[in-house]
Amino acid sequence: MLSFGKNLRELLKIDFPVIMAPMFLVSNKDMLEAGMRSGIMATFPSLNYRKEAELGALLDELNMIHKAYPNGSYGINLIVQKTNIYFEKHLKICVEKKVPFYITSLGNPAEVIKAARSYGAKVFCDITNMEHAKKCHAAGCDGFIAVGQGAGGHAGPHPLQVLIPALRKQFPDTPIVAAGGITGGEALLSLQILGAEGVSMGTRFIASTEASVSDAYKTAIVNAGMDDIVMTSKLSGTPATIIDTPSAKKLGYEQNWFEKYMSRNPRAKKWFKMLVQVRGMKKLEQSVLPNNYLQLWCAGKSAELIHEILSCEEIVAQIKKEYTDKLEEINQN
Repeated sequence: MLSFGKNLRELLKIDFPVIMAPMFLVSNKDMLEAGMRSGIMATFPSLNYRKEAELGALLDELNMIHKAYPNGSYGINLIVQKTNIYFEKHLKICVEKKVPFYITSLGNPAEVIKAARSYGAKVFCDITNMEHAKKCHAAGCDGFIAVGQGAGGHAGPHPLQVLIPALRKQFPDTPIVAAGGITGGEALLSLQILGAEGVSMGTRFIASTEASVSDAYKTAIVNAGMDDIVMTSKLSGTPATIIDTPSAKKLGYEQNWFEKYMSRNPRAKKWFKMLVQVRGMKKLEQSVLPNNYLQLWCAGKSAELIHEILSCEEIVAQIKKEYTDKLEEINQN
């Protein structure tokens, strides 16, 4: 019988090869617990917990939940770029609490990999191109999160139909998780056939009952089509996908000449990028609150395929059913 994803399941100690993607201001404890109950890898960005002692307290709770539901697991996303002023502090807390899984983004993962190795945690790196993949592989990562076109947030420039086979050919022994435009079991199976071990899904879980964002945000995802998702570099300095609301149009999609100049200036770029990111985070924080006039909502092209708000467990159950139904159909033929 045809089957896939065994290596990833064994490596991450999960029942089903799906990662609930880390989502800024969206991922929360209830979503993570539901993911672990469902037997998947549930992750969140460390930057969701920036107040003193907040991250450590959450990790204590997640470790207790993990003991209760060992068929699933949890992980944390660390922005390893120099502009992340919380990186060193958050990594230290994660090592103290023995976080089992890390996803690194936007920088050199070497420090995270070294720390994780000290107690046996696994590290996957977000990559969008072959050059970055080579650097992460050389640093000793355990796997790749291949972020392709259509992903929510910081999407990649290449289609997964090209990126996944290219990575598989060059790095045959490195597990690959596909991210971008994925909502269901059939997409999971198709990407496994291309060479991925599993998939990472974010946008689908925003439209969940556990997500603590505003109902307007969730409804916007349910109502959005693929053409309603646009890319802007105005929020973080790095191109990110958002729903094309009136607020998005007012914000704009491209940095102006001065912003581009400052982003490239050797002396000023670190501090300017930090300023842009802080301003962007504040705008996003306002946008997820109920009854706020700002509507800057991150989402991927997969919004086209999302038609209802369900619980996280219902979403995972639906993905599993689609997957097994399609797998049985293929095996019968």
